[in-house]
Amino acid sequence: MKQITRNAALIAATAGVVLGLATPLTASATDAPAPLKWTDCEGDGLDPRQRCATLSVPMDYSDPDGRKIDIAVSRIPSEKPSARRGALLMIAGGPGGDSLGDPSGKGQKLPQEVRDAYDLIGFAPRGNSPSTAVSCEAAHDDLALTKRLPWPAPNGSVTESMATARRMSKACARNGGELIRHISTLNNARDVDRIRAALGERKLSAWGVSYGSYLAAAYGELFPHRTDRVVLDSTGDPDPVRAERTWLRAFEVGVEDNFPEFAKWASAPGNPYRVAGTAAEVRPLFLRLAARLDREPLPWPGAHPAELNGNVLRQTMLSNLYDPDDYPVLAQLVLAAREGTVPPAPPSPPESALQNYTAVAAGTICNDAAWPRSAGVYRKGVAESRAKYPLTAGMPRNAMVCAAWPWQPKEAPLRVTDRGPSNVMLIQNARDVATPLSAARKMRAALGGRAVMVVNDSTGHDAYLANGTECGNRLVSRFLSTGERPEGDVHCK
Repeated sequence: MKQITRNAALIAATAGVVLGLATPLTASATDAPAPLKWTDCEGDGLDPRQRCATLSVPMDYSDPDGRKIDIAVSRIPSEKPSARRGALLMIAGGPGGDSLGDPSGKGQKLPQEVRDAYDLIGFAPRGNSPSTAVSCEAAHDDLALTKRLPWPAPNGSVTESMATARRMSKACARNGGELIRHISTLNNARDVDRIRAALGERKLSAWGVSYGSYLAAAYGELFPHRTDRVVLDSTGDPDPVRAERTWLRAFEVGVEDNFPEFAKWASAPGNPYRVAGTAAEVRPLFLRLAARLDREPLPWPGAHPAELNGNVLRQTMLSNLYDPDDYPVLAQLVLAAREGTVPPAPPSPPESALQNYTAVAAGTICNDAAWPRSAGVYRKGVAESRAKYPLTAGMPRNAMVCAAWPWQPKEAPLRVTDRGPSNVMLIQNARDVATPLSAARKMRAALGGRAVMVVNDSTGHDAYLANGTECGNRLVSRFLSTGERPEGDVHCK
């Protein structure tokens, strides 16, 4: 197996919203895959107990006898076989991330009773290296985060964003091969069911984070009676038609929910990275600085792009609101830029990893649901967004690569519903920049009696065992280990 790719560092801003499908295609439902053959994993820092395997699945589930692709899977067995309940699939964010290293990493943060109850399973979704991988071989400049997320020009123009979308789409059509047309959340869910079958499990438990919650809920729609205990961690609006457009738009609210927390921190007496005397001063200071950098960018050797402009500052703000532990990075950039200097350039992932991540993300988002093709739609949306949400400068309503995607989705996105077993727990932070609480509440409503929701009075993305609360962690751990859930929704202080 090839080197395990750690895409987590590439995920700048992703969240989950879920599609469903009434009837899964027969390939996943009827073809029993061969048992997995476990071998040593390649990669650094892995638990020596973790083993890896490769699973063959149909590239196109409507043609089960056609071309096959590989899905890389990892496992750490239950630490107490007498207490083993089954397998817990850990599903990473993105789209574009993988969980291959998670049994060795975040899985070891799980309490002992959960590690005793489950084999911890990770995987690289289709298209993600070291599974059968895709790449659009996009131009280097188009891999910058301020291009992959569609920040408009300083004056609000969407012209360059539309041009970037066309360049990226042409590159994906030219270099992505047939597989990129078959990367989607619904196919990922079918792959998950093949993983379940190859593991020899009648049912599968899942812990999905961000986009992973999207995929976990989609699996629950396609294969509801093959789910055991499902945790949706940091999820979003399940709008059935505008799925990822709704995810992108959520940043407007998410930034507004979170920036006041940064402002309080960045103005606290004694903070070595204090940028203002009061919290009320931080927002206008930031907006003035971004506007100045729009007009007068600073050279930033080694960065991508190699200048600190207004959109780079805004993107740094967005990225570092994911976790309060990252506030110093944003504050140091603000302090330096005010003086006309820059800090050392942040490290950039390897080009091959960026290419792979970008292609998988584009394939998933664009194949899940069609986006408008007209620049006028985005021009109007950007103008409205800039007026109401100046911190995000119109980006959440701008055109991504999907505005010029060369193919139409192969399947229509359907709704997340309340039909299925009541075995879902949502865990959500009150202030989450990527998956705001207001969006997660829509997922909760869609699931109805199938779910309960735990809301942490906490700040940051990733709620369980990360930026949440002791109360929330305890409730999720108890659910995973015993199946016990609160009778109703819970608010954790």
